[in-house]
Amino acid sequence: MAKQINPWDNGSDSDWSEDGAIVKKAKVIDLSKISKLQSPKDNWGGYIKYGLLLLLALWLASGFYQVQPSEEGVVLRFGKYVYTTDAGLHYHLPMPIEEVIKVNVTQERSINLGSPDSRDYRNNAFTESHMLTGDENIVDINLTVVWKIKDAKNYLFSMRSPDETVSVAAQSVLREIVGQSEMQPIITGDRGKVEDETKAELQRVLDEFNAGITIVRVKLQKADPPREVVDAFNEVQRAKADMERFKNEAEAYRNEVLPKARGHAAQIAQDAEAYKAATINKAEGEAKRFASVYAAYKDGKTVTIKKMYLDAMESVLQKSNKVIIDPSQKGNLLPVLSLTGSQK
Repeated sequence: MAKQINPWDNGSDSDWSEDGAIVKKAKVIDLSKISKLQSPKDNWGGYIKYGLLLLLALWLASGFYQVQPSEEGVVLRFGKYVYTTDAGLHYHLPMPIEEVIKVNVTQERSINLGSPDSRDYRNNAFTESHMLTGDENIVDINLTVVWKIKDAKNYLFSMRSPDETVSVAAQSVLREIVGQSEMQPIITGDRGKVEDETKAELQRVLDEFNAGITIVRVKLQKADPPREVVDAFNEVQRAKADMERFKNEAEAYRNEVLPKARGHAAQIAQDAEAYKAATINKAEGEAKRFASVYAAYKDGKTVTIKKMYLDAMESVLQKSNKVIIDPSQKGNLLPVLSLTGSQK
């Protein structure tokens, strides 16, 4: 009977059969491979490799960025401007090679001159708000300047402090405009002219600086005399208002009296002309009547003289209240009722 070989026996190789030796050798090889795979050194190397690949992928993916419709993206490469991107999804080389600065170009920004908010850039708001006019008066002005960005590159790199630059430029321009104007129009009603001139001049100055800024509007919030002289100024304004009122009343009186006087004078002139024409016509009529009477007189003196006598007596006696009766007709008279007065 053949001897049974135990493959797990610790005996020498001579006790193994050929098949048993092959099994033992295969077992030794498999154990060595398993031992090699379980080496701690080789496991850490794989982790590091995969970790580096993951970090590289994340670093590359960090280059994607989104620009909103109201923004512009300014791309910098090692701190130097490269290009500007509009709204949408874009990609740049990840930091620290390139970076993106997003600038809102539709937002309206504002600064105030002469108000407490302006003390952010100056220490004395009183000095800032008080300006000398062209007629050597002092006016206290509060001005609001509204602006927005039109070029992100110039806005970021042409000026160190854009807000302060706009504020200083606006104050300088406003002082120049006020210095060329009189106090009264600025305070009472010509503010629109000051606002328009300030806006145009401020935009010109900022364009010279390549500021990348658009001035939207300029608004004078207040334009008054200083508090120290406001009472005196109001008194002067009241006096001027009274002067204007008296002047207007005088103008109204003149406008009322002069037309009447001119009309009365024209009426007198017309009456005189009418009287002149009537007098001349009457004189000419009398002259013609006298000529006709004279012609009749030459033809019949007796009849003409009697006719003239009767006309004269009729003219004299027609206003008399007495009735003259022929004595021969005394018995044939009837009572007469006077229609012009009492009966006599």
